[in-house]
Amino acid sequence: MNTKYIDLIDQTYEFPQKEFKLDESNLLFHDIDLMELVRTYGAPLKFTYLPKISADIQRAKKWFSDAIEKHNYKGTYNYSYCTKSSHFKHVLNEALKNNIHIETSSAFDIDIVENLKREGKITDQTYVLSNGFKRAQYVTNIARLINEGHTNCIPIVDNYEEVNLLSEEIEGDFNIGIRIASEEEPKFEFYTSRLGIGYKNIVPFYEEQVKNNDRVNLKMLHFFINTGIRDNAYYWNELLKCMKVYVKLKKICPTLDSLNIGGGFPIKNSLAFEYDYAYIVDEIVNQINLACEEAEVPVPHIFTEFGSFTVGESGGAIYEVLYQKQQNDREKWNMINSSFITTLPDTWAINKRFILLPVNRWHDEYERVLLGGLTCDSDDYYNSEQHVNAIYLPKYKKEKPLYIGFFNTGAYQETIGGYGGLQHCLIPSPKHILVDRDADGNLTTTVFREQQRSEDMLDILGYSTANSNKEQNEQQLQSTVLN
Repeated sequence: MNTKYIDLIDQTYEFPQKEFKLDESNLLFHDIDLMELVRTYGAPLKFTYLPKISADIQRAKKWFSDAIEKHNYKGTYNYSYCTKSSHFKHVLNEALKNNIHIETSSAFDIDIVENLKREGKITDQTYVLSNGFKRAQYVTNIARLINEGHTNCIPIVDNYEEVNLLSEEIEGDFNIGIRIASEEEPKFEFYTSRLGIGYKNIVPFYEEQVKNNDRVNLKMLHFFINTGIRDNAYYWNELLKCMKVYVKLKKICPTLDSLNIGGGFPIKNSLAFEYDYAYIVDEIVNQINLACEEAEVPVPHIFTEFGSFTVGESGGAIYEVLYQKQQNDREKWNMINSSFITTLPDTWAINKRFILLPVNRWHDEYERVLLGGLTCDSDDYYNSEQHVNAIYLPKYKKEKPLYIGFFNTGAYQETIGGYGGLQHCLIPSPKHILVDRDADGNLTTTVFREQQRSEDMLDILGYSTANSNKEQNEQQLQSTVLN
C-alpha cells in the first residue's frame, strides 16, 4: 500500500519541484539542508535565503523587458520595492544590488532611506515613491529628503490637503504623484478604497491645486489594486479606467510621464500553484500601449511596487512537533514548540495559507492532524493547507522527532507580529538565520538574531533590574511633586 508521506505527495503533485527536493528522507529548500539547519541552530527558527530576493527581481525585470521589446513600447520600466513588506537591512541590501527603487509608507521609512544613502546603497538617482496618508512627521521627513537634493523623491498625494502641507516645508519646485482611489471587488464591505482620490475627482483636483502652482509638477499617476495583479475581469476593468484617467490628465498636463502600477504579484502558496507571470506582464504592457495609441498620447514610464513578490519566497520557518493530543475520536492535535499567532500572524489574522511540509521523515507513514500553537488562545492553530483542506504529516512518534517547515513566509510576518517586542503569552521570537552563497556558490549561514530572551521582554514591561533603580527614583520624584 502507498502509505508513506512521499507517496501522498507523489500522487498529488509534481514533485520534486524547482525549490523543493529530497535527500533521502529529508527536505531540501533551494538545496539548503534544512535538517542541518536544525541540528546546527535548533528549532524553532526562521531563515531568509537571500539569493532568492535577487532572483525574483531579475525574473520580473526580464518579463517587462521582453514585453517592452515585443510591443515596441517607448517607455521604460522601473522596479520598486515596498519596504513595508520587510524593513530588515539584509533584505534591502540584497534587493538594492539589482538597481531598483524604493516605495515608502511612513515617516520612519525616510530614516531608512537616509541611512542607506549614507552607506552608498541608494543615490540621488534612486526613485523614492512616498505613499500613504501623510502625518506631520512624514511630511517633514519627505521635505528634508527633497531639500537635501533628492529630487527623485516623489510624494504620492493621498488626500486633498497634502499638496499644501508639502509646499509649506519643501523649498523650491518638487514633483508629485496622485493615487487613484480604486473601486474594490464586489465581495468587499466597502465600494471604494479609503486611500487616494476618486477617479472622477482627479482631473478637477489637478486643475484646482496643481495646474497653476508653479512649484508643483505632476509626474506620476499611481494605480493600486488591493487584491494584487490578477487575471480577472475586475483587474482589467480597473486598469482600463486608470488608463482613461491617465489619458485625460496627459492631454492637459505635459509633465505627467509615469504610471505606477501598485498591487503586487501573488507568491507561491501551494505545491499546485500556477500563475503565468509573463503573460500578465505582456498584457499589461499591451493594454497601456493600445490605450495611449488610441488616444494619441505618449506612453508612460512604468513603475511597479513589488513587496511580497520581492521578499516573500525567500523566507521560511521551522518548528518541532512537541507532543500529540488525541482530543476526541477524530481530532489529533500536533503541538508545535512556538505560536502561529506570534510567528506567522497572517495565518491567524487573515487565514493566509503557506506551503507546509515536513522537514524530515518523508518515508514514514502519514496521518491527518491539526496543528496547535503554544499560547492559551483558542485561535492559535493551523488546520488546513493544500491537501484538500486537511493537514497530513508523518505519524507522530515520541522517539522520532518530527520537524515541519512553513515556506514563502518572508513578507510582513515579522512586522505584523511585532518582531522583537512583546508577544502573546510572552512566547519568544525564534532565532533568525540568514542563508547566502559565497563567490563560489557555496551556502553560508549567519545568525541574524538569537531567540528572544526573557530579559528583553521584562525590560519592555518595566521589570528589568537595569531599570529598577531609575524607576524607583522617578517614582520618588513623582511622589514628592504630588505631595
